[in-house]
Amino acid sequence: MEARIQKLSTQEKLNPPIQILRYRYRNQVVYYETAPCCDQFTTLYDSRGRVLCKPDGGLTGKGDGNCPDFTKERTEERLVWQDAR
Repeated sequence: MEARIQKLSTQEKLNPPIQILRYRYRNQVVYYETAPCCDQFTTLYDSRGRVLCKPDGGLTGKGDGNCPDFTKERTEERLVWQDAR
């Protein structure tokens, strides 16, 4: 996730600011990256930084459908990073 944070830090600041949160989901540590605004997908990464799914956002607000239980099943929320520029 460090590489992802570095990349986000060099891009234009978005409104609202991007956040990366850590959760436990399906017995693994995952990282959730918020979307800057309206109708854009959020992204869920595994502990190695690989995209697992887009849990919410998009035109329907329900993401890409590949992890529909994420919001209900996630635990242990912790803020890892927020763009504070």
